[in-house]
Amino acid sequence: MTKTELLNKLAWDGEERVLLSRVLDKLELARERSVPAHTGFLSPGERAAAEGLIGASGHPRHLFWGGYEGAERTVCFFLPDWQDPEDILADPPIAALRCSFPPDSGLTHRDFLGGILGLGITREKLGDLLVGEGVCDVLALPELADFLLLHLESAGRTRLHLEPLAPAELVPPVRQVKEIRDTVSALRLDAVMASGFSLSRGKAAGLIAAGRVQLNHRECVKGDRAVAQGDVITCRGLGKCVLTQVGGRSKKDRILIVLERCL
Repeated sequence: MTKTELLNKLAWDGEERVLLSRVLDKLELARERSVPAHTGFLSPGERAAAEGLIGASGHPRHLFWGGYEGAERTVCFFLPDWQDPEDILADPPIAALRCSFPPDSGLTHRDFLGGILGLGITREKLGDLLVGEGVCDVLALPELADFLLLHLESAGRTRLHLEPLAPAELVPPVRQVKEIRDTVSALRLDAVMASGFSLSRGKAAGLIAAGRVQLNHRECVKGDRAVAQGDVITCRGLGKCVLTQVGGRSKKDRILIVLERCL
């Protein structure tokens, strides 16, 4: 299959075609020239698209890493035969910076993202922004670190103090989840989503049909789409839940499920 045929088959739209073309260029660089290559930071949806491309390309050696375990935005590293994943994890080409500010400033993720993008930086160069009390740890591609140290002076109207941060000093956020145990008549997207977000099945079906729901970070408008253990359901305005366990049948012949809803 040629590159054009592959992109025609996998890309959902023109924007995704451009993304996959760039990913494919990096994949081929590592495979044909035996040199390390990597993408920019990918959102969960972009990562899902890249994983589809990687699967269709014979599963070349690769690693997704965003600077810490469980990162939302990740870089895809393509590994030549002589490089091991441990080499990447030992010294990942991802920079970390710590922004300090008065804890009572009320700064949010949006303030930091706006301040950084306002400097003319594209989103693919930025990883997660970990906002805590009085600090925001910024993950970025290495070539961006010095630029941010020199030019990122404020977020919102609040002055910032920036300093480099060793990856080992990163403190990943504690993921807060609510466990939900329920039963469903069938492992359909609308039924499982209704349980995960405490909705009626009709309301869940309406949100799905309106294009507000993603299954495993890909838009899905079919309420009867089958779901399986490990699947991630995201709804704009409601958040995210994960189907963590599918059990047996109840006495009323319904399927026992366990979900985790991110708070």
